[in-house]
Amino acid sequence: MNVSDAIRTRRSVKIFKDTEPLDRETVESLIEAATWAPNHYFTEPWRFIVVQGEGRKQLSDVMKKWAIAKADDPESPEAEKRIMKMAAKPLLAPTIIIAVLSRDLDNKKAIYTEDVCAVAAAVQNMLLEAHSKGIGAIWKSGPAYHAEPVKDYFNLRQDEEILGAVFLGESAMKKDLKVHRVAHQEKTEWITGETE
Repeated sequence: MNVSDAIRTRRSVKIFKDTEPLDRETVESLIEAATWAPNHYFTEPWRFIVVQGEGRKQLSDVMKKWAIAKADDPESPEAEKRIMKMAAKPLLAPTIIIAVLSRDLDNKKAIYTEDVCAVAAAVQNMLLEAHSKGIGAIWKSGPAYHAEPVKDYFNLRQDEEILGAVFLGESAMKKDLKVHRVAHQEKTEWITGETE
């Protein structure tokens, strides 16, 4: 699969088969691909945490407790539904790679937004590499990944941030998603310096 095809045929997989986690060699190949992302001044502002097996259950428990603490009335039907949905998130796929923004604060040249973009580019590399290997993947984020109990579970430094979780495994989706994109011309402006 060439890069052009990979970019256009990759899809976010939302349903995974209940299979064994990806093997270490495969996971490391995805992370290695991620580290080839461009990063200004070679800051390499990323760190990755692999969650598999019982680690997913432990993360589920942490996220469930956070959701309970956050709810006004944890016993209401609406809150119970949200709590159970939150607890189920880490169990979605057999392998999760947490993408962490881990900046070198002593590097005076490093710029926050550039480092965020570098981690995002690393995740895109990972998604494309997974797709090229026939591995289903989806990049998820949300408030739970910024919650202190979740950051504590991953032993993050105070200045580190989770920019998302990449869920990986064998797709259980029944059909390919048809994806619509706005024509690139509608999102593009050309400035040539020429007068009309």
